[in-house]
Amino acid sequence: MEHYDQNVGEVTLSYTDDGAGHCIILLHGFCGSREYFNKIIPELSKKHRVIALDLRGHGHSSTAKGDYRIEQMADDIAKLIQVLEIDKVTMIGHSLGGYVTLAFANRFSDMLHSFSLLHSTALPDDEGGKANREKGMKRIEEEGIEGFVEDLIPKLFAPGNLERIKGEVESAKQIGFKTSQYGAIGALEAMKNRADLQEVLKKEELPILLIAGREDQIIPAGKTFLHKGNHITERMLEHSGHMGMLEEPEKLTEIIFEFLEKNGKI
Repeated sequence: MEHYDQNVGEVTLSYTDDGAGHCIILLHGFCGSREYFNKIIPELSKKHRVIALDLRGHGHSSTAKGDYRIEQMADDIAKLIQVLEIDKVTMIGHSLGGYVTLAFANRFSDMLHSFSLLHSTALPDDEGGKANREKGMKRIEEEGIEGFVEDLIPKLFAPGNLERIKGEVESAKQIGFKTSQYGAIGALEAMKNRADLQEVLKKEELPILLIAGREDQIIPAGKTFLHKGNHITERMLEHSGHMGMLEEPEKLTEIIFEFLEKNGKI
């Protein structure tokens, strides 16, 4: 896929832009990249404009110096949307990308038609989670990114999928290895310090799609399906862990299309 680079202030974001119509923005998870969505972009772009981007410090996007915050990542995307002169988008955030999506919805709801959390949560880290982020930061700083990613990636997939789609597991590792050391440490710091954004889920002005994996070992469904409401759609990927876009791409695409059609974007 052809990619583009756009300066948005202190960083340059790398992204792909395919299709036409209502715009979907796809945000990947920690130590991932826009390549995570390669299996769903071709189908989604038959009906919609699809922009998949690399978050700062990930993929081909540049790395900023100084503290990383989830809100900064949201600001990066707001600037990109403004530069591209797009009206309202549907933002779909996977894991870390979901945290960024929530921060975006909290700050720039006027730019959204709707949004989705994919294997993500509005809850902040608990003390144990924060301690694990610290351990990860220390390990990457001392040993580099490779060993950390090698251990991380298998945990993201449902155990039964590790052999079934071992090519995708290996691909996810190769993507992770490309994450800059500074970007990975910065993202861990940002996730450790992220705010409790459950209130964003309770606001009824935007349609919200929450998607969980039945076998997710990172963020169990209960942490995704936090609140009920007429504006909230909940969907379970029965055969996925934390990587539904690689484990069940056809089902995920079907869920996204169903949600957009239900909310007036065909």
